[in-house]
Amino acid sequence: MSTFQHTTVLKREAVEGLRVRPGGIYVDMTLGGGGHSAEILKQGGTVIGIDQDATALAAAGERLSKIGDAFILEKSNFKEIKQILDVHDVQAVDGIIMDLGVSSPQLDDAARGFSYMQDAPLDMRMDRDNPFSAKEVVNSFSAEQLTHIISTYGEERWAKRIAEFIVHARKKEEISSTGQLVSIIKAAVPKGARLDGPHPAKRTFQAIRIAVNSELSVLESALQDAVDVLAPGGRISVITFHSLEDRIVKTAFAKEEKGCICPKEYPICVCGKKPTLRVITGKPILPSAEELAENPRARSAKLRIAERRES
Repeated sequence: MSTFQHTTVLKREAVEGLRVRPGGIYVDMTLGGGGHSAEILKQGGTVIGIDQDATALAAAGERLSKIGDAFILEKSNFKEIKQILDVHDVQAVDGIIMDLGVSSPQLDDAARGFSYMQDAPLDMRMDRDNPFSAKEVVNSFSAEQLTHIISTYGEERWAKRIAEFIVHARKKEEISSTGQLVSIIKAAVPKGARLDGPHPAKRTFQAIRIAVNSELSVLESALQDAVDVLAPGGRISVITFHSLEDRIVKTAFAKEEKGCICPKEYPICVCGKKPTLRVITGKPILPSAEELAENPRARSAKLRIAERRES
């Protein structure tokens, strides 16, 4: 029995947003433990599930097989959605779901090195076959590169100082554990700043994790590919967990809803680009008070839904 136990965030809202129909084909681009996919299967949909974490795939397969057999699982990054659909001779799908970020089992498994609350090897790889880990980022990136990553992906005000402390510390010895990195970050962040707000290492760990897994760099193109493979009337539900992800999703949906990309000063459209999406959620859907009481990690989740327009 798999030990990959994950509490699915905004499960009802995200799946309801897809308007699942029996016989329809739905892609879960971030399968995880299979919580959203399980609901789709129960409603008669066929699922193509994608995840780069082999442990998650095994757990999801175990869970879904108890419901039915109308599913296909692929170990891959969601940026490969078009190639995966081509392999299975699928031209268009009826719905897509994306639940971004790191899952609870990944955070809770100390050996994965995602958490700043447990001392573990400095890893943070969602795909353990990937040779590039957090250890490589921390020990080989320049101070300028580290500052950019921590500032951009972590929105950390002390990014430059943290980067400088990391570079200084690694001259003495290789930084190989999360505990070492946390100690360095705590030393870099002024005491007054450490007394207020979240854990001083939270933003830096988020930033390094995003860099290791290329999370934001592939998100925009993956969203475009997802829209491309949606059938008319098909819907896409995307759950984000921090402002950078949400901004990308919001911007991508707005761009596809607008269509025209002509400069504002043009009196008429000359590009001919038509709107492809209709945004269903003017404002993102947030977790209910009941869900937050059961799963505090859902507090930063936001769900946005859009529908493919008829041709």
